[in-house]
Amino acid sequence: MKTIQLSTCFCTDKVLPCREFYIRYFNARPVFDCGWYVTLKIGRDGPEISFIEPQQEAMPVFAGAGVMLNFKVINVDSEYVRLTGEGLEVAMPLEDHPWGDRGFSVVDPIGNSVYIYSDREPSEEFKQYVIE
Repeated sequence: MKTIQLSTCFCTDKVLPCREFYIRYFNARPVFDCGWYVTLKIGRDGPEISFIEPQQEAMPVFAGAGVMLNFKVINVDSEYVRLTGEGLEVAMPLEDHPWGDRGFSVVDPIGNSVYIYSDREPSEEFKQYVIE
């Protein structure tokens, strides 16, 4: 299989709050929006994320457990200042991690953990696991 794009779609009854969250905090823009289904592009050329309201009984609503969306940024400290300055509540504090990043997390309207991070040099313990 040759995949040309991969995106994530969450089935939720909170399409509008999710749309507004990613537009406000993550520079997203709608590339498709019919109200009950929206696809957002993160930044100018970034990945896409979609939200859809259930259209039939066979579409279970996402319960918000176990998903972490990772946003790699150039300067995590400035993103932390920006997002907390806009009143966004931090779920995991900004800190350095020995596996090679500095990051923090927030939670979106449907319970996804949104992890924002920048790369750092991994500790000696974790350097052996880096595959390049």
